[in-house]
Amino acid sequence: MEDLLCDETFLSWYFRTEVRAIRRWEQWIADHPESRHHVQQAADFLSSLTLEEEAYTREQITRSEKKLLDRIRQLREERPDGTDRPVLATSLRRQAWKVRTAWLAAASVLILAVGAAIVYSPQQTSSLHTAYGEVKTNSLPDGSEVVVNADSRIRYSSGWIDGKNREVWLSGEAFFHVSKTPLKSRFIVHTRDFDVIVTGTRFNVVSREGKANVLLEEGGVLLHTAGGEDLKMKPGDFLEYDHNHLAKRVVKMDSVTAWKEHKLSFDSTSLKEVAAIIKEQYGVTVRLEGETIGNKTVSGIMPNDNLDVLLKALEATAEFKIVRRDDEIRIIQN
Repeated sequence: MEDLLCDETFLSWYFRTEVRAIRRWEQWIADHPESRHHVQQAADFLSSLTLEEEAYTREQITRSEKKLLDRIRQLREERPDGTDRPVLATSLRRQAWKVRTAWLAAASVLILAVGAAIVYSPQQTSSLHTAYGEVKTNSLPDGSEVVVNADSRIRYSSGWIDGKNREVWLSGEAFFHVSKTPLKSRFIVHTRDFDVIVTGTRFNVVSREGKANVLLEEGGVLLHTAGGEDLKMKPGDFLEYDHNHLAKRVVKMDSVTAWKEHKLSFDSTSLKEVAAIIKEQYGVTVRLEGETIGNKTVSGIMPNDNLDVLLKALEATAEFKIVRRDDEIRIIQN
C-alpha cells in the first residue's frame, strides 16, 4: 500500500486527474486481481484524509504579509547600540541581525505558502464502496440519492455550492436520482470512458472493465466521451460504450435496474452472460462445462441478495447442474 501511495500515477488515477494514468491503472487492476485488496486499502486511506486547518481569506493573508514585511524593514533600519564596544563584537551583532532578518523573511514565505495552500486546497472528498453482493443507498450533499451496486465505488466532494458543478466519480454501477437546484447546477458523473451531464433526472450508469453503458429513465442527459463525442439522450434510451463509440440498444428498463431491488431479470439471456454477471456481482470464478452450454438461455426474475439462493434458482430450470466449491462455481451441461 505504501508503494501505491508514493506513486504519482496512482494518485492521478485516484483523483481522476489524468486520462492516461486512469486507463493504465484500470488495466493494471484488471490484470492483477490479487492486488485489488491493497489498491482498496490505499483508496480508503486517501478518502479518510481530512484537512482540519482553518481556511484563511486572501485579505487575511495579505494583511499578515504586510505586517511581517513592515517588521522586517523596521529591523533593517535599527542599528546595534553600544558603539563603544569592540569592533568585532559590533560586527558579530550586525551579523546576528542579518541572520534574524533572513529567518523572518523565510518565515514570511513559509506562512504565505501555507496560507495559500489552505485557501486553494481541494475540498474534502467522501467515498462510498460496496462489497461483492452488497447494495447501498446514500444521500449526496444536495439531497440527490444514489443506489450503488455490488463491487462499486463512488467519490464526491463533501461541500457543494448551488451554481457550481456537482461532481461524482464512479467505478462500477450506480443509479442516480438527481435533484434540481434553484440555479440549475449541473450534475456530472465521471467514468473511465465518458461523463454523464445532467441537471435533474434519473439514470443508471455502468463503468466496469469491458462494460460501460447508461440508461436514462427520466429527464435529459448529455454524454461526453473521452474522444470528444457528444450525444443527447431522451427517456428510455440505452447507450453502450464499445470500441470507443456510443451505440444505442433496445432494452427492458426494469431488467437493467432490477438490481436495485436485489433481483436479476433475465430475458432469453445466454448462460455465458449470466456467468459474467455472477462473477462481477460476487467476485467468484464461474466455469461453463459443455460445448454448447454457453449458448443456452435463461429467462425469469431471480433473487440477487444471496449467491446460494441464486444458484438454486438457476439450477431449478433443470437445464444444467451447478457445483460450488468455495469461490469457484462449475455449471455443467446435462
